[in-house]
Amino acid sequence: MKSHARVVVIGGGIAGCSVLYHLAKLGWRDVALLERDELTSGSTWHSVGNTPMFTASLNILRVLKYSNELYASLEAETGQNVGYHQVGSLRLATTRDLLKWYQQIQDMAALADVRNEIISIDAARELNPFINPDGVLAVAHLRGDGYLDPASVTFALAKGARQRGAEIYRGTRVEKISRAASGEWDIATNNGNITAEIVVNAGGQWAREIGQLVGVELPLVPMEHQYVVTEAIPEMASFLAMTGREIPVTRDPARVFYMRQEGDGLLFGFFENNPIPWSVNGIPRDFGQQLLPNRIDQLEPNLERAVERIPILGKTGIKKIVNGPDAYTPDGAPLVGPVPGARNFFVIAGFSLFGIANGGGVGRMLAEWIVDGAPSVDMWEYDARRFGEYAARKTYLVAKAREAYALDYAVHYPYSERDAGRPLKTSPVHDTLAQQGAVFAARHGWERPAWFAPSGVAARDERTFARPNWFEQVGAECRAVRERVGILDQTSFGKFEISGAGALNWLNHLCANEIDVAIGKIVVTQMLNERGGIECDVTVTRVAENTFWVITAAWTTAHDWGWMFSNVTRFQKRVTFENITEDYATLSLMGPRAREVLARVTDADIANDAFRFMQARDIFVGSAPARAYRVSYVGELGWELYMPPAYQRYVYNLLMDAGREFGIVNFGYRALDSMRMEKGYRFWGLDMNALTTPLEAGLGQFVKWNKENFIGRDALLKQKENGAARTLQQLVVENTDLIPHGWEPLYHGDDAVSYICSGEYGHYVAKTIVFAYLPRALSAPDTKLSIKLFGENFLATVVRAPLYDATNARLK
Repeated sequence: MKSHARVVVIGGGIAGCSVLYHLAKLGWRDVALLERDELTSGSTWHSVGNTPMFTASLNILRVLKYSNELYASLEAETGQNVGYHQVGSLRLATTRDLLKWYQQIQDMAALADVRNEIISIDAARELNPFINPDGVLAVAHLRGDGYLDPASVTFALAKGARQRGAEIYRGTRVEKISRAASGEWDIATNNGNITAEIVVNAGGQWAREIGQLVGVELPLVPMEHQYVVTEAIPEMASFLAMTGREIPVTRDPARVFYMRQEGDGLLFGFFENNPIPWSVNGIPRDFGQQLLPNRIDQLEPNLERAVERIPILGKTGIKKIVNGPDAYTPDGAPLVGPVPGARNFFVIAGFSLFGIANGGGVGRMLAEWIVDGAPSVDMWEYDARRFGEYAARKTYLVAKAREAYALDYAVHYPYSERDAGRPLKTSPVHDTLAQQGAVFAARHGWERPAWFAPSGVAARDERTFARPNWFEQVGAECRAVRERVGILDQTSFGKFEISGAGALNWLNHLCANEIDVAIGKIVVTQMLNERGGIECDVTVTRVAENTFWVITAAWTTAHDWGWMFSNVTRFQKRVTFENITEDYATLSLMGPRAREVLARVTDADIANDAFRFMQARDIFVGSAPARAYRVSYVGELGWELYMPPAYQRYVYNLLMDAGREFGIVNFGYRALDSMRMEKGYRFWGLDMNALTTPLEAGLGQFVKWNKENFIGRDALLKQKENGAARTLQQLVVENTDLIPHGWEPLYHGDDAVSYICSGEYGHYVAKTIVFAYLPRALSAPDTKLSIKLFGENFLATVVRAPLYDATNARLK
């Protein structure tokens, strides 16, 4: 084994071999893979090998499509047969909501040139005559789906990597990973040591243990999964002989099973609602290419339900039962990308049962991340930084992973929340808000008020694709904030304190806007990657000469912390970098009467001339110390008040008492989202990401063009000179009560030109508002486009944003 490599990949399953293959394909030849046993000996070898392209995300659909295209080409490239059967798939809709969801995904699939059609059950039975049609309304047919041999495709990727100069060391167990004086990684194995600039943790179900070697806890837990293979079925052989083709992979979400042909028999797998976690406290050291004991009690009820749909299953015997572990995360999606707190340490793991479907595409994305600094497809839904440390704690992790497994075939309703493991993190006023009808939503482990149910209204979300049950209540909250005053608990904000002699230079290197400002000045800024893409959207406030606060959204807390940490190296001896998120609770007081309310409870001078927009000051609210930010994400006069948690209930009660004569209300995040859309405010992860620049996102005013040496400056200046080919625009959708939420296609005539980034109903302007990136030729106000919603087209008109208070008079 060689002693040094630019990249070392740990783990020889589909994920590790895919990363290695794509690194070599991108020209990085000094790369090596370490496998503790033999290739595929983790979860890959016992995988079913299905390659579905059914997903609610356009980004992930593009990744899955690439996987299928890659697998279809590997034999010609490497000479290794991968057993690829592109037989298509059928997904049964037995409820109106399932059918509605299939229609939504069908609309989106066209944007990726994936053939996803809704067909009748009669048409489906021509493809799979063994389906009992009872209760089936329609069927989603994906022609490009299929299955393959997991081991063979992994060997093909390994062969392709070797052909390009990569090296693979089998029987090489990683025992220790430490940081060398050079900043590289020293990796100790049973076959000697190797040093690497970059380490990729592709350990599959062992990825958590590998993460622990570098001091990080990854939210991964293995879950047992069983499938059965039947004995030969004569009718299957007859169908193949008569038609010359196999039946498509068939799924019935109502009975939580998938099935496909396996030789002359059938293979059935299940997503039972009582899944079993395995080795929660650590995988046995000697566990390798092994299976777990069969659990017949888990299988029997699911087999009985499967027979109702596929009666021929009841006429044959079971040849084999396979029970193997697969790693799950709290939301069931993989962990991919840089790991916060461990510079140049990446992860690609936690694929649940979809490692084969994802492996090719996600391996390419991670290789691009390493080589180019960012992948060519936005990977936020898989980004390892979407979770904080809370997610790896055992009780929460197991509860969420079991929930994710059980809901794998569940309909994805808008606004839907998952309940397992909750509540985890709560603010001091949580119980007070609950008593006043708060319905909570969870973000980054925090419970946050989504909306408030008045007396006589059930305090719960009802799952639907139609207008939600809380629509009128959220509208009332919006009107109250626009016309009077409201209070929102925003304790979940991510909060960082940066201090030290190098703090200013570091932040000015990270941020596109100027950070060298007066004490108390709040700066809206983006942090960019080298391509000019927006990695973080934050406010930075200079609170002392060498001390700054950085505030970010709850769901980007770990992401932004990780991005900043990864870029601190040359400054870190002169910078102190602290996560103070849990050290401060936050209340936002918003609305035209906010000044009158706050004046009742503070001696500070908060008159407009004394306390200007985008300023921060330390004040007292009653007897409570608070840092007051005069900012607003709803577009009204207002303050965000940051205080030690011990004071939050006290401050909340003071403000509510003082605001009673002004008609103060509680409001939630759904009202906030409605109002931010009316103001045209962007949200990172939806309306902008690492692949969009400030110029494209309409945020050029937050770039200090004459500032030197901030990350991404050169790429941004080049784009400014050439002009952005696309820009983010607001549109109003007409003649529909449906609310777009993201990925719905936009058409200009018959041509699909874009998709919706985010959408919401603007209660105060009484319009359905969406964001979308449009080519310059279609960006002018009054341009007419159409949006496809559940198979129907609706007029969408480009508007001049914002629709509310275009001069910002109410803010200032």
